[in-house]
This record gives sequence, C-alpha cells and structure tokens, in this order.
Amino acid sequence: MAEISDTSGSLKRKILLAAVVSAFLNSFMASAINLALPSIGEEFSADAILLGWIATAYLLSSAVFLVPFGRIADIYGRRKVFLWGMAIFSLASAGSSFAPGIYTLIIIRVLQGVGSAMIFATGIAIVTSVFPAEERGKAFGLTIAAVYIGLSFGPFAGGMLTDYLGWRSVFLFTAVAGMAGVLFIGFRIRAEWAEAAGEPFDLQGSVIYGISLFLLIYGFSSLPSARGFACLGTGSAGIVMFLAVQLKTRYPVMQLKLFVNNPVFAWSNAAALINYSATFAVAFLLSLYLQYIKGLTASDAGLVLVSQPVVMAVVSPLAGRLSDRIEPRILATAGMAVTTAGLFFLSFAAVMSITTIIITLVLLGTGFGLFSSPNSNAIMSAVTPKYYGIASGTMGTMRLLGQMFSMGVVMLILALYIGREPVTEQNSDVFLESLRVAFWLFSALCFLGIFASYARGDMRTYKSK
Repeated sequence: MAEISDTSGSLKRKILLAAVVSAFLNSFMASAINLALPSIGEEFSADAILLGWIATAYLLSSAVFLVPFGRIADIYGRRKVFLWGMAIFSLASAGSSFAPGIYTLIIIRVLQGVGSAMIFATGIAIVTSVFPAEERGKAFGLTIAAVYIGLSFGPFAGGMLTDYLGWRSVFLFTAVAGMAGVLFIGFRIRAEWAEAAGEPFDLQGSVIYGISLFLLIYGFSSLPSARGFACLGTGSAGIVMFLAVQLKTRYPVMQLKLFVNNPVFAWSNAAALINYSATFAVAFLLSLYLQYIKGLTASDAGLVLVSQPVVMAVVSPLAGRLSDRIEPRILATAGMAVTTAGLFFLSFAAVMSITTIIITLVLLGTGFGLFSSPNSNAIMSAVTPKYYGIASGTMGTMRLLGQMFSMGVVMLILALYIGREPVTEQNSDVFLESLRVAFWLFSALCFLGIFASYARGDMRTYKSK
C-alpha cells in the first residue's frame, strides 16, 4: 500500500532536501573520519589494525542491515525507517564524540552503521516514489552530487576540525546536522510509502544473511590465524545456505532471479563490487601515508585527498548524461581502465612528490567518475519500474560489500607486514612495502573489472519481465 497525501511540488522539494542532506552526511562521515584516524590512534594508543576497524565496523553493520531494512521499509513504511535511521545515525555520532576508549568507539560505530543502512535502504526509494519518471534523473543527479560534495568536503573539513578542535568535533558536527534533519523529516514530511504492506518479513533469511556476512568479513580480517580460516569457512557455508533458502521462500529478503535472468543487471553489479573493492581503501592508506611518512598535518593531508572526489563530482554528472546517448558499458569500461591505471601509479607513491600524488588522484577520480554514473544507469535501466527499489538496494549492497572487502584486504596486508604495531619511523620501510603491495593487488583486481564491465552487453537488450 502506498499513501501519498501530497504529490505537489512542495512534497517533492521536502523529500529531495531530506535525501540530499542524508546523502551528504553519510559521505561526509565516511571521508572525514580518515583524517581523524592518526589523532584517534595517538589518544587511544591504537595500532593500525584497530584504526582500520573504526571504518570497517561501520561498513560491516551497514552491509548486514541494508537488505533487511529495505524489506522492512517496504512492509512497514519507508518514511518511518528513514526517520529512525537518521535518528540512530545522529545519536551514534554524538555518542562517538564522547567515546572514552577505542573499543567503545568501535561499538558505537556499529550502531552508526545500522542507522546508515536504514537511510540508504529508503532514501532513493522514497525519491523514486515521489518523482515521476521524467523528473527522476534530475533528482538522482542532485542526490549523487550531494554524495560527492560530502566526499569532497569531508577530507578538508575533517582535517581542519581535527587540527583545531580535535577529532571528536568531526562526530559532533555530524550529530548536530543529523538531528536538524530528524526534526525536519519528523515535522515537515507526513506522507508514507509501504507498497508491500501485509506481506511477511523473511526473518530466517535475514538472520542467516547477517551472521554469514559478519563471519566472512571478520574471518577475512583475522587471517592468517586459524580462527580467521574457520570463520571464512563457516561464513561461506552460511551464504550457500542463504541462497538455498531464498530460492525456496515466497517473499525473500533478497530477490535473486534478477541475477539469474538479467546479464546486464548481474554484470553491472559485479563491476560495481569490483570497483569499490579496488578503490575504497585508497583514502585510508594515503591518509596514513601522508601524515605518518610525509609528515603532513591532518588538514594538509585533507587538501591533498580532496582532489579525487572533487574530480568525481565534476565528471560523474557529465558521464551520466553521456550514458543516455552512448552505451553505458563503453563509458563504464573506459572508466574502469582509467581507474586501473591510477591505482597502478599509486603503487609508486613512496617515490612520488605531493604534486604527483595529486595528479594521480585526479586521474583516479576521473576514472571513478566515468564509471559510477553510467554503471548506475545500466543497473537501473536493466529493470522495469517494478524492480527499481530492489535494484537500488542491490546496488547499495554491492557498494558496501566492496568497501568492506577493500578494508579487509588492507587490514590483512597490514597484519602480515606490520602486525599490531603503530606506524613509526622504525617500521616505515615495512609500511611502505605494504602500501605498494596493496596498490598492486587493487590495480590487478580493477584490471579484471574491465572485462566484467564489458561483459554486461547492451543494456537495452535485456529487461526484467
């Protein structure tokens, strides 16, 4: 059942504003926290592995809950889930700013990830519900622009806040802005959307999915220990069980037939998974490198890192419009190739000047901008309107899984090369070697993504029935 009490331009503007604010805050938090990590590590005497878990815990909980909350929103109301997601995200941000220790901070970041999942599972779906087909492109464009603005503003503002007000101010800023969003949604948006009202929720599938995904990520981060291999094996078996359960469930939490019957949808999501897996940890690695090795302040490091998302914000909308006239797989595949080159060049970061690093980040941002919008266009255009919500949720899941895998690879490499030691002048050579290996692996992965991107075929050939 869908209840839309107001289809006027006023409702559209309110929904778009809420979607833009939430997209900005999530991306701002994701990028700003990277610049605060060295300060957090210094205050809590945390090693690189624990610092990695500050980012990974957030991504892990987001991925575990994204699909279930998307289904819950369809049944019980998208506005309701979106509002509670903003509230949880904001309160967790406030709690993080008062965290007394590293482990408390990681636990609160898990809660923040739950709120983020609730927001991501509903924001685009609500925009789709309100805007007619001829206006959705503009609405999605503004929302995507907000993401990149947050990614661009995050490193600079995160570095400035950390340098002048301390790392806790990064979380406090997000909390204040988030609570303003909660009040706006609560008092100004009254409409509700629940198109699957009355249908049962697949609790069994959701539990199996969540536990299996957690075991996979935790196991990967614990390698090469026996516990890590045990968790990986158990998690893999759980995913197989989850797939079997979903195929037999009348109202599954994840729609699998889109992957089986639609090559464009399947390969486009695979390309997105690969791209995020190869690129997400770049900011984390370079933040440590620029501050620990190059000796930059957090704000100066932020100014270097901001070059990538700024270029993404410029290129992505242009690539999106081009993909309406040029087959998306051509643009997306070209973007994947440029990204591969950028990652390969970063493997020589140890001998690069700051200027060369910035130029390489511009190249990387160009590649990602060329890839992201056309790939999203391919995913959404490969399905009929009946599956827009499912397609959007699946795309978000691929993004989060890729981000978690990217951080998992980095934490494994750091564990093998440095162990549970802070990055110091004494082990800087070892850290630089781990940096080089990470970028080699990411460039090789992205190279394989070129073929996955091209293999999708013409998006106009396939449509879900």
